[in-house]
Amino acid sequence: MSAPTHTRPRPAATAGGVGTRLPWWALALPAAGFVALLALILNPADAHAATAGEPLIADLFARVRELFAR
Repeated sequence: MSAPTHTRPRPAATAGGVGTRLPWWALALPAAGFVALLALILNPADAHAATAGEPLIADLFARVRELFAR
């Protein structure tokens, strides 16, 4: 035997359309990413790839050490 299913009643639709509001960052973050990628396309000289030969971690630790030494 199958059991009857109970469905929830839907709220009435608003006259202005969908009543869901997005937070501000839901539009700001994709827009900022688009602007950053567009800037890299317009000026590709600023887009540097990290090479394996650079001591990036050592440089970061040296800067942190200098910051705490002050």
